[in-house]
This record gives sequence, structure tokens and C-alpha cells, in this order.
Amino acid sequence: MAATFWVDGHWTDDAPKLTGPADHAFWQSSVVFDGARAFGGLAPDLDLHCRRAIASCHALGLTPTLEAAEIERLAIEGIKRFSADAVLYIKPVFYQAGGLITSDSGHTEFVLHLMEAPFPGPGGFSATVSPLRRPAPDMATTDAKASSLYPNSDRATREAVGRGFDAAVMRDPWDNIAEFAFANLMMARDGQVLTPVANGTFLAGITRRRVMGLLNEAGIEAKEAVLTTADLATADEIFSVGNYGKVVTCNRFEDRPLNAGPIALEARRRYFAWAEGCRVA
Repeated sequence: MAATFWVDGHWTDDAPKLTGPADHAFWQSSVVFDGARAFGGLAPDLDLHCRRAIASCHALGLTPTLEAAEIERLAIEGIKRFSADAVLYIKPVFYQAGGLITSDSGHTEFVLHLMEAPFPGPGGFSATVSPLRRPAPDMATTDAKASSLYPNSDRATREAVGRGFDAAVMRDPWDNIAEFAFANLMMARDGQVLTPVANGTFLAGITRRRVMGLLNEAGIEAKEAVLTTADLATADEIFSVGNYGKVVTCNRFEDRPLNAGPIALEARRRYFAWAEGCRVA
């Protein structure tokens, strides 16, 4: 089974048709989602991802129809519909049906989507600085995991791929590094890990926070800092941190090759060791 869905109070393995041209979500992009992972019977930080889905709802002006604990319960139910060794992406989605110009003129609907999605391979990725930027908090709903933010991430990635890279590094409106187009960014220099200050232009992710805590517990200082492209150009290591790939090494930044360094490898090892304690009941 490649995917399963919980919608309208039941499970189905057929992708449901959810919206039409009269729905606010369809023409005004009132959609939020979150992403969690399950693998080998583990679901690390599933509760936090479910809570963030609710927070995103409120930030976009939607009224959640389920509580976080119920989403978590359904997600665990969905995980058990797959084989025990399946590697899954778990995506709760809230969207506004009906309505006119404002989101509060409709009503919020919910669908939970679980699909098989293997982790990225161990080879790492190349990255370049994108000419496109993350918006300021007064320009977009940057405090929500809102679907409307992602076309620009896709555009940045496509532009980077067109220049021979795998991923895009995005800056904020003030020329500081924000994150990769689809994951948070960390760099290591002189044994210290630095990640861009959470200034409201990007979601400071759940996995980012988890990895920082694990590194600090291990005696490897990990902290926020204002970073520029010059910092990345002098980094000993650069790696992405996010739900989809967890910790993945950047093996080339612009024209500079990088090795899979010891700190990124240790961060990845410690994350998956910690995840062993997150077994689904």
C-alpha cells in the first residue's frame, strides 16, 4: 500500500477529491499542513507535529475541527495500516471549504494523508544561494506551515537545479541566511554548530530544535546566529535538518566541495538513537 487517507470519518486507500473552484482553499490558498515521519515502528515528535498543525490553523485564521491529540491518535492508527518496516510521511491537512474572499466565510475541513516515502540517500546534496528570498513576517503568514509559502520554495529549487545544484539556500529580506528551500540549515565551524536566528521569516523546525538539544547534551555547542553567505563560504560543514530527511550533509556549496563531516554524522547518529525511544504503542 503506497498511501492511505482519513477523511470524513473513515479510512480509504483511494485519494479523495476534496475541493472545487468555489472553495476558499482552491482559489485563495487557505491550506495548512504539517509533516511527521514514521519508520520501523517509531514516530519521533509526532505529538509536536500535530500541535503545530493546530497552531498553523489559528495563524491562518482557520478553525481546527480536531484537537492535536485526536490527530496523533489517527496518525498512529494509520501507521498500523502499513507494514512494520514501512518508512512513512505523515501529513495532516486543514483547508477551508466554501467561502468567498475571507477565510472565515467558509468552514474548515480536515484530511490525514500517510504515504510511503523513503529517506534521502546518504550521498548528500549540492546547494547554491538563491536569488529568491523568504518573506518578512508582515508580507506572508510565515508563522504557519501554510501551503501558500511553498511555491516560492519550489521556484527557488527549480532555479538552483537549472544551474546544476540540488538545493537552494534562501536568504531573508535583510540579506541574512534563512534556511534551505525545504529544510532548516546548520553549519559547523571550529567545532561549533550555528543555525540562522529564528527571526520570523521561516519556521524554526521541530527537528531543528531536537537536533540542537541533542548536540548540546553531547557537549557540542549548537546555537542560533546571524549568518551570511560569507559564513557559509568558510564553514567546515553544512547540513540540512528537517523532518523529511532528518540530518543530510551538503557535499558542495557553490563551487566548493565539502566532506560529510564528523559533526553532521554525529548529529544524525544521535537523532536516530534518540528516536529509538519513540516507539508507537
